Amino acid sequence: MIKKTLYFGNPAYLSLKLGQLVVRKPGSNPALLEMEDEQAKKYGDVYKTIPIEDIGMVVLDNRQITITQGLLEALHVNNTAVVTCDSRHLPCGLFLPLEGNTVQNERFRIQIDASLPLKKQLWQQTVAQKIRNQASVLAYSTREIHNNMSVWANDVRSGDSQNMEARAAVYYWKTVFPEYPGFIRNRDEAGPNVLLNYGYGILRAIIARALVSSGMLPTLGIHHHNRYNAYCLADDIMEPYRPYVDKMVVDMIRTNPVGELDQNAKAMMLGIPTLEVVIAGKRSPLMVAASTTTASLYKCFEGESRKILYPEMTL
Repeated sequence: MIKKTLYFGNPAYLSLKLGQLVVRKPGSNPALLEMEDEQAKKYGDVYKTIPIEDIGMVVLDNRQITITQGLLEALHVNNTAVVTCDSRHLPCGLFLPLEGNTVQNERFRIQIDASLPLKKQLWQQTVAQKIRNQASVLAYSTREIHNNMSVWANDVRSGDSQNMEARAAVYYWKTVFPEYPGFIRNRDEAGPNVLLNYGYGILRAIIARALVSSGMLPTLGIHHHNRYNAYCLADDIMEPYRPYVDKMVVDMIRTNPVGELDQNAKAMMLGIPTLEVVIAGKRSPLMVAASTTTASLYKCFEGESRKILYPEMTL
């Protein structure tokens, strides 16, 4: 079952009652939580409830949101990712449960013991699929086939020793937004960059959540290894998924060339978990596909398989 993504952009009081996330407007009296629903309504209490088991991600985008420890605990037990946003309304924090799998200790050890040659082969597969998916986005965006991208995807070697990912990226970013000639991908720039940053933040949370569900540490990457990055593996595995966010931004730029991160843009981005993708020959919501990918990654670490299952973009 696809889980819900909840976004809170206004002040709110979030708490837990009877296995339900309770949303109250500012000024509500928390004491009303102890009353029966109908009795609380007599006091003008306005709130909404959502079953905890239906929630896959919560995005907190307002500094006047209060959330109780009881609710955080329930969300983590349910393996729900909690994303916090900064003053620019961009995702800046991610809370995940420490225990996401019943045999987590064993899986951690297997992940840690993965050999360098295996990790290089897995990174080769990751980069190649990312470039292929980028080629599909370019074909959609420019209405032209870019055969050079396919050539570069096929030329990726173990560990991407020739850095085909960077070569493809230079061409991809200067081509993918025809409305922005000479576009440069930079986190601190405006326009499409702001939309990409927000979308990638949501995507990163989805992948990190799936990794925890599969019993792996999001910190220990197969390629990324920044000592200050707690989500190196998530950043690795999300690479072939990034083009799905890129395509969404391409569509948004066509209707809003300014590329402003307004409420409509955020609402569209929060639909990323439900995007339809094709993985292993089957159509699936992106959030479900992420779990398929991370499960296949563990099989590679375990020695049961040699291939990560990634979505194949078809436009």
